[in-house]
Amino acid sequence: MMNKKYDYLIVGSGLYGSVLAHELTNKDKSVLVLEKRNHVGGNIYTENINGINVHKYGAHIFHTSNEKIWKFINQFAKFNNFINSPIANFNGELYNLPFNMNTFTKLWSDVITPDDAIKRIEKEKKRIFWWTFRFI
Repeated sequence: MMNKKYDYLIVGSGLYGSVLAHELTNKDKSVLVLEKRNHVGGNIYTENINGINVHKYGAHIFHTSNEKIWKFINQFAKFNNFINSPIANFNGELYNLPFNMNTFTKLWSDVITPDDAIKRIEKEKKRIFWWTFRFI
């Protein structure tokens, strides 16, 4: 058996390992990627089942506001336009996540502006701090 030397050894072919291997080979470096699964992509891997891309390990959302990164990643796959709008159910009330002004206004009806939210959050932090240390 012939021993080949590599410039780099990458363990795992998830998003980071795959991108690193791609970039290094583009710089004429030799790379050996070790992967325990029988596919690349790590947890973002999808299988095409009857024409439908199915997330094998659960859904993943790729998002960035960096145009350079968006252009880079789009050379590898076609992305669906998806806007993540999660909500939380707390005591039967639905709240937007991540927190935004709508969430704050729904929690505290007197909070209308970002300045109102900052003041109220500071007030709540003091209240929680006092409540926590009251029992120590």
